Amino acid sequence: MTTPSRRILLVHAHPDDETINNGATMAMYASQGVGVTLVTCTRGEEGEVLVPDLAHLASHESDELGTHRETELANAMKALGVTDHRFLGAPTKKYRDSGMMDTEPNKRPDVFWQADLDVAANDLVQIILEIKPQVLVTYDEIGGYGHPDHIQAHRVAMRAAELAAPDWEISKIYWNTMPKSVIQMGIDKMKEIGSDFFGVESADDLPFAKDDSFVTTLVSAPSFAQHKIEAMKAHPTQITVDGPFFALSNNLGVEVMGDEYYTLVKGEKSEPFDSDGRETDLFNGVKF
Repeated sequence: MTTPSRRILLVHAHPDDETINNGATMAMYASQGVGVTLVTCTRGEEGEVLVPDLAHLASHESDELGTHRETELANAMKALGVTDHRFLGAPTKKYRDSGMMDTEPNKRPDVFWQADLDVAANDLVQIILEIKPQVLVTYDEIGGYGHPDHIQAHRVAMRAAELAAPDWEISKIYWNTMPKSVIQMGIDKMKEIGSDFFGVESADDLPFAKDDSFVTTLVSAPSFAQHKIEAMKAHPTQITVDGPFFALSNNLGVEVMGDEYYTLVKGEKSEPFDSDGRETDLFNGVKF
């Protein structure tokens, strides 16, 4: 089997994070024959179950949600056309969902938040040295909104890139970004139809909303918005069809689901640029 000339690694905390943040990007690159590898750090065992008939899967009941979400993730990857997905540490290790900060689950010794940073990073190094990605995508230093698993995924990804560097230097590293202007547009549109977006009045109230100046790169892939929507539907325990994400697609048009924003934190910002001076491709300037 021929190794793709372009290779991208995405590191996420739980099943569904990949689709919300990067679904259109992943589908677009997969369709182009790019080597797309997704590493998910936990199985999301502590997630809230939004399907009443599946409430028994929750961690405080049968504690089978993680296994169920593995299936959801596999279905989402089929929708996106991504064939290389791994759980961090598999098959010998399993990092458990840490829950929110200062909760009882967060104190368990087997959760991702409690994992030794270099041990977990070395699990990722093995994957980096195997696939040799030119591009790495993960969260910012606060994990977008402060969830411990997101923060730990950021730490592990950045440390792994550092540890792998003597043998493989990743050319460009990006952090997921959601600009305030886009979020505010969504909030305003939702207000017009008498609904809300996460129950807030302003983008300033959302911890994951970033000033637009943080956006260095926009992957605009409207033709893959439907792939992203189908992948989101594959995560029914976590994403409801009447929730804010689907409401956005219904009221702003599916194109908004195809725009995904990034901050370049390693490597050179390279042409071509769009009319706002943003990169249009995560591989811009990468030598193959």
